[in-house]
Amino acid sequence: MMNGHEGSSIAADKYKRDYYKDSYELIEFIEKSPSPYHVIDNIRSMLSDIGMQELSEKDKWKLKAGQGYYVLRGASSIIAFTMPEYKYKAYNIVASHSDSPSFKIKEKPQMPGDNHYISLNVEKYGGMIMSTWLDRPLSIAGRAIAADGRNIMEYLVNADKDLVVIPNLAIHMDRKINDGYSFNAQKDMLPLFGDEAASGKFDEYIKKLIGIKDLKSYDISTDLFLYNREKGTIWGYNDEFISAPRLDDIQCAYSSVKAFTEAYINRNEKKEKNDSCVNVCCIFNNEEVGSTTQQGADSTFLSDVLERISIASDMDREEYMMALASSFMISADNAHAVHPNHQEKADPTNRPYMNGGIVIKYNGNQKYATDAVSAAVFKSICKKAAVPYQTYANRSDIAGGSTLGNISDSHVSINTIDIGLAQLAMHSAYETAGVKDTTYMIEALMEFFNMGIKQGIFRDDVNFAIVNLLVHEQLDLLMNTDICNKYSFLEVYEAIMFTYIRGISTEKGAKVLEDFITEYRKQRIH
Repeated sequence: MMNGHEGSSIAADKYKRDYYKDSYELIEFIEKSPSPYHVIDNIRSMLSDIGMQELSEKDKWKLKAGQGYYVLRGASSIIAFTMPEYKYKAYNIVASHSDSPSFKIKEKPQMPGDNHYISLNVEKYGGMIMSTWLDRPLSIAGRAIAADGRNIMEYLVNADKDLVVIPNLAIHMDRKINDGYSFNAQKDMLPLFGDEAASGKFDEYIKKLIGIKDLKSYDISTDLFLYNREKGTIWGYNDEFISAPRLDDIQCAYSSVKAFTEAYINRNEKKEKNDSCVNVCCIFNNEEVGSTTQQGADSTFLSDVLERISIASDMDREEYMMALASSFMISADNAHAVHPNHQEKADPTNRPYMNGGIVIKYNGNQKYATDAVSAAVFKSICKKAAVPYQTYANRSDIAGGSTLGNISDSHVSINTIDIGLAQLAMHSAYETAGVKDTTYMIEALMEFFNMGIKQGIFRDDVNFAIVNLLVHEQLDLLMNTDICNKYSFLEVYEAIMFTYIRGISTEKGAKVLEDFITEYRKQRIH
């Protein structure tokens, strides 16, 4: 399969890793992960296969130096971490999410009809482009809970066949459909399950899928979703693009776990000692619906795990808070590429493209957590990894979405950056990205996990939570004065942020900053 790409210009662009190998492995992972529960189960296998041990939140934790661990919550979120050989000073965190927009099957799913068709009752999960789900081969996946009054058993469910289709209405019956159509989720988006022979058979079908023979003795509860059965593919003149279902955000989730596991393997093979930080990889569920669940980024999951690591490491409360103040988090969730047919939808100056490198995401209203400090740190990581980066911001007249960074920070105050990979058709049933970018993400995150966050760039005697609040208050104060009539907002912002960063930098960090400012000003001039 790989030999077919030897003549392409991308394949000729020699890199540390094989773009196509990473892309095909991503496609394979997506195919095996039709629901958030399957995403986490497959990640669990990746971690256990390299010797990482599972922990339960219900048990006391005894952690061993140099060992890797993972803990699950809600069967759809996971946090993995590796313990250093010595007392650590920081947490080194990457976070992404396991879910994608879909349609969730309701309880009592059979819709009443004319008895010739059996359709299923579904509801929207997240903000998808509904029209893209029409006339495609779909199936059902998720989890089922079986109870017989004595036992409660949990099962992964994947029908793994072309099971349902959401049929469109023929143009002959709606001549104006190409002029625009407002889809009604309760009427237009119901999947066709079968003919009259399928009446009342849905629960029975699920029981047979999970291997329950005594169909009448068990009650079934489900968290089941539709998923697109179309295979992922690599395409384009030079095989430069990858298309697949659920790229947002499995592309980032897979890349982060791949980097995390490879960094762990490499460190063990080289018998390197990590005396600075705990590497942490988080995959949360329910980002597409607001993260406000027990296994979402807006839960206590991350803070609970970090604090329990500190307890098991015999750290007192103050030492734990000091470690948080020295920590760094990368929130990885895909970004919007400039659209070839709608280039006007992109910001005039921050215009990311597929295969252009990792996207750093900015937002003045803090929908993204990126600030000058976190951006400088991450750019340094990309430079060391020889990975290109680019920037994204919404047009000022178009509202954008948010992601994990600020949501997690509301529970654990950590210097954070929001990044992603550029893609087209986000929240479509079939999305498109660049074939190079998965590799870029893996390389950058491996550098992050390998180097440890305690790089000696920032002082370790600074309470970053207080200083960050001070900076924001200064900006708010100055915005209500005449200073912005004399100077541009950008000049005011730069003056405050560069002064702030100099104040928290070590001698080494100050040199990094000055190099950054010099290069930054060169770019502004040009």
